[in-house]
Amino acid sequence: MVVEKWKQSGIATKFPTYRNSALVTVDTWQKGKRADDEAEGLWRIHDGIYDFTEFIDKHPGGPFWLRETKGTDITEAFEAHHLTTAPEKMIAKYKLRDAKRPRTYTLTLHEDGFYKTLKERVREQLKTVDKRPKRKSDLIHLGILLSTYLFAVASVRFDSLLALILAGVALCWTVIVSHNYFHRRDNWQMYTFNLGMMNFCSWRISHALSHHIYPNSYMDLELSMFEPLLCWVPNPHIKSKALRYVSWITEPIAYAIAFFIQMGTRIFYSLRHTNIMYWHDLLPLSIPLAMYCGSGGEADVLACILRWLSMTSIASFAFCVIGLNAAHHDPEIYHEGDANREDRDWGLFQVDTIIDRGDLKWSQFLVLTHFGDHVLHHLFPTLDHGLLPALYPVLYETLNQFKGQLRECNHIEHIIGQHKQLLRTVSNTRAPGAAK
Repeated sequence: MVVEKWKQSGIATKFPTYRNSALVTVDTWQKGKRADDEAEGLWRIHDGIYDFTEFIDKHPGGPFWLRETKGTDITEAFEAHHLTTAPEKMIAKYKLRDAKRPRTYTLTLHEDGFYKTLKERVREQLKTVDKRPKRKSDLIHLGILLSTYLFAVASVRFDSLLALILAGVALCWTVIVSHNYFHRRDNWQMYTFNLGMMNFCSWRISHALSHHIYPNSYMDLELSMFEPLLCWVPNPHIKSKALRYVSWITEPIAYAIAFFIQMGTRIFYSLRHTNIMYWHDLLPLSIPLAMYCGSGGEADVLACILRWLSMTSIASFAFCVIGLNAAHHDPEIYHEGDANREDRDWGLFQVDTIIDRGDLKWSQFLVLTHFGDHVLHHLFPTLDHGLLPALYPVLYETLNQFKGQLRECNHIEHIIGQHKQLLRTVSNTRAPGAAK
């Protein structure tokens, strides 16, 4: 069968099944990945097939990761989420056989390649890194979380628009900072992500297992979930001329309702198809409850709900302004359809899909609340953001060795670049790392 050229993926031998779904969700992404991954119904790591069934409940990071990835190729996720050599030795007893077919994904993780070399150097560097910034991250998260409830209550008690806006900003930052925690083993901080009407379980799939592993590619669910309102893939087959310009107009609306769309889509899919809701989807209701209780029971219930919805919309808008202009969308950044780097190393692919926020590095608070140190976070997602600055020397050393480049700009430049990317339909013909 002849595959249309625009459906040929730059990182895989197949066009992802899930992108043909009428409604794109984490569930359709998972089902599509199971159909595409040549994992033989179990877990695939490199060219081996593993059966972790008996290990699911024993997994140190929590059962979620193995339970939700059964039937898929977890090679890159396994490498990125395990820094020590112990897991690689431990899984040997769970290997059943070699895989029958080659991997679907064309990215590499050679022992002498960029990522494995960097990983070894980071492992050594971490032995001497000051761990106190990790405690600071915890305090920043707790402070912002408490501020969210305090400002929310104050907006009711004092009928204050300023407090309502501050509550929305604090809620946005709470959601962003909690992202620092849901890549890791189960912890209480990850639940605070749900306060924004999203859910950390869904985002562990759409963000940690999809976007983080395959950024800016057809396999990146965070590209698909915004289409057709926002489309960053430079392809005229899926982005009409009219839609390119309309997206600039619809963008503010999409920002303000993004949190609500996330919840609404999951409720709709759960009622019509498979349940993807959890008990902790009720956590956002703790905010209007705190508003009502904080008023001493004197506030109108409907008024509390309307204020809560308003602050959530403010948080949603702020989250998108920060998140969608944080690192990944600019005409100079690799997107699906652009020319591929000759060295297909997974780590270099991560670097090529990111321009970092250079204006944040001086502040741990800003890094945590604005998705800073993005390249290092993508390469080592389980590390606390407070530890990442100490890794720059080995990152620069390894990038120089393998002809990679850490690019940086400020937030305004990112916003401009992101809007240019929404208009781009012509693929870049010069591959990252190629001579000019």
